[in-house]
Amino acid sequence: MELRSERYRKKRRKKWLKIIGIIFLLLIIALGAYAYSIYKSLTDAVDSMHQPLDRERSEKRSDDINFGKRDPFSVLLLGVDERQGDKGRSDTMIVLTVNPKKESIKMLSIPRDTRTEIGGRGTVDKINHAYAFGGEKMAIDSVENFLDIPIDHYGRINMEGFKDLVDAVGGITVQNDFEFKQDGYTFQKGLIYLDGDKALSYVRMRKADPRGDFGRQERQRKVIQGVINKGLSISSITRFDNILDALGSNVRTDLTFSEMMDIQKNYRAATRNIEQMEISGKGQMINGIYYYIVSDAEKQRIQNELKEHLEII
Repeated sequence: MELRSERYRKKRRKKWLKIIGIIFLLLIIALGAYAYSIYKSLTDAVDSMHQPLDRERSEKRSDDINFGKRDPFSVLLLGVDERQGDKGRSDTMIVLTVNPKKESIKMLSIPRDTRTEIGGRGTVDKINHAYAFGGEKMAIDSVENFLDIPIDHYGRINMEGFKDLVDAVGGITVQNDFEFKQDGYTFQKGLIYLDGDKALSYVRMRKADPRGDFGRQERQRKVIQGVINKGLSISSITRFDNILDALGSNVRTDLTFSEMMDIQKNYRAATRNIEQMEISGKGQMINGIYYYIVSDAEKQRIQNELKEHLEII
């Protein structure tokens, strides 16, 4: 009797082990399918974003950047008001230099009216006209000429679609320096929450800002930093899919999927310390056109700071 009971217990135990084994295998298969779905969504989004430049590297570099070795690098961010049938102009031009050893990022906004030589064109004009004349390549050439540093990569975002990205991360909070009204919204002084529509209005306001274009640039940097910080903390898969959709529809870059993965792996700590830089200058009318004039001494100061951060000085 005891022998029969023991056999029954062993048979039952084997049955439960089999059930648990099947459940475990099903769980692995489900997670694998889930991971594949995420991976495929990610690679599809990056593929639609990828728009390489017709060059191997910046002419100011003798060797390629090695993300695996954590080389410092630079990125030009272009915010373009691009509507149907209109190439648009880069109303926002921000240079990021990233140094993982110093665990820091320097973020420099270039005033859109800055008077400089347009790279590859041989004329002097407002720097934001470079994109309209020759797209990302001419914008990069002009910024390299102005700052005398290599621009290793670029990212272009359609400002009309910028609100999609803010909504995709679930909105952001920023510290607003003073109360103002724009597009029917009232932005109170202090910590405020912004959804996509409000964020777009928040970064576009200029005339009511006592600091003019500089105030606008500072708000742009705050929103960009807010999106970066919120994006890095996202754990919801629904949010993740929304972010990928927004990026795929509105962002173009020459970075490949593997390069993005290397940056995420080796440079993430740098996002904890983002230093905002400004270019001092003065407004001046030349032949009836307003320009922002930057002195040679100020350009040298900015160039030296960025070169030191990129470890090329």
